[in-house]
Amino acid sequence: MIKFTEVSSLTKRVKADLLVLPYWKDKKLTPANAFESLAKEIAPALDSGDFTGKEGEVVVLYATGQKEPRLVLLGLGKSDKATEESLRRAYGKLTSYCHKNSWTKINLMVPSATGFNVIRGVTEGVLHANYMFSELKRDKKELKPPVEQICLISKMNDCVKQADHWLGVFEGVYLARNLVNRNADDVTPQELVRVAKDLASRFSKVKVTAFDKKRIEKEKMGLILAVNQGSHSEPAFIIIEYKGDAKSKDNTIVVGKGVTYDTGGLNLKPTGFMETMKSDMSGSAVALGTILSCAKLNLKKNVTAVIPTTENSIDSRSFKPGDVYPSYAGKTVEIGNTDAEGRLILADALAYACKNLKPSRMIDFATLTGAIVIALGEKTTGMMSNNDALASELSKAGAATFERVWRMPLFEEYKSQLKSDVADIKNIGGRPAGSITAALFLQEFVDKKIPWAHLDIAGTAFLSKSDRYLPKNATGVGVRLMVEFLENSKS
Repeated sequence: MIKFTEVSSLTKRVKADLLVLPYWKDKKLTPANAFESLAKEIAPALDSGDFTGKEGEVVVLYATGQKEPRLVLLGLGKSDKATEESLRRAYGKLTSYCHKNSWTKINLMVPSATGFNVIRGVTEGVLHANYMFSELKRDKKELKPPVEQICLISKMNDCVKQADHWLGVFEGVYLARNLVNRNADDVTPQELVRVAKDLASRFSKVKVTAFDKKRIEKEKMGLILAVNQGSHSEPAFIIIEYKGDAKSKDNTIVVGKGVTYDTGGLNLKPTGFMETMKSDMSGSAVALGTILSCAKLNLKKNVTAVIPTTENSIDSRSFKPGDVYPSYAGKTVEIGNTDAEGRLILADALAYACKNLKPSRMIDFATLTGAIVIALGEKTTGMMSNNDALASELSKAGAATFERVWRMPLFEEYKSQLKSDVADIKNIGGRPAGSITAALFLQEFVDKKIPWAHLDIAGTAFLSKSDRYLPKNATGVGVRLMVEFLENSKS
């Protein structure tokens, strides 16, 4: 992780690889803070017109007699259009540029702006783009180092305090990304249990309970057991409690789908659809990352993460289309498609949480349906909820973090698609409204009195290519959203 320091003026800055000077792209190119002492060095680049100040534009100048060999002009776009998100994008571009050139130590003049949190925009942009997943590469020679040190130059006296706050959030984001990016042979249900127990060993406010297969059988979680039948790795059911406010009975439950690899089961996925299925445990990564971030921030909230986890594999014992399996809630489920397995393990988890964990609200994260990717692409998470207030708060958190959510309907009329002739309900309702019927299936296992939201992150959790400051592959989407929600929740 980056080490942040701060100084109050240019004259107090330390030696570094470069000094970053921000500019607004207004009618007249305008410095986003005062650095008149460097006017002579900067003037030729400005006079030439080669630097325009557009968002994310980077121009490198070489200077003598300075504490850095390079001065970097960074474009922030128009000042009247500036937001935390526009700064994330600009400073994400800067960080990627530093990676390419192996610049690890930065002096950074903080832009001056009002109406939004400047430090948040700057640090989040840097932290998003600074992430690298290189642990599986044998040849380290081709790797470029990440940014290691940033000295923030600003007259504000709490820059590092703010930056370290977002650093705490991003520890959870990085954990989520790493878990998803690693090999599915390594990130098994038992590895998720180990990660959870490691969090409990690090933080006194975190407690872990993990059910093994025998306990899952005892609890009669028939849907988790069904999905697990074809796997050589046993399932697990993980409960991670973070008690940030022991005096309060308020408890937010975060349920994360933990299918550590999804072949589709006997309804086998074709080539082109299976290669990224180590990402099918992204919901569990969100849950673990959220707990880590809450603990790092010492957040005064109570949060319980619930993770049902298994592989969906194939052998002679795999669960079968057309068969009926019992759920923890007592409802029987006809299997219309074994590739609709995530909703099965979530059903047992949601029902267990409702009965045993006294939730004030429940939010589940799951890479659940391809239909949501068709509807919303890779830039927006689909949300379904039984509670308008909860949905509104999550939407606000999504807007603040730019992990945007879009609410989809849960109209009762769609439920007829889940009707079964031989069981209480079928696990799939056909192609029309596929994401909605999946959520309606989950809703059958949620107590109607409990505010609940389902977030389908199938499009946003794992990207086919990098997007601005977000890396290709795992994004860790959902962790920042949950921390923002928890910090600003009215409860």
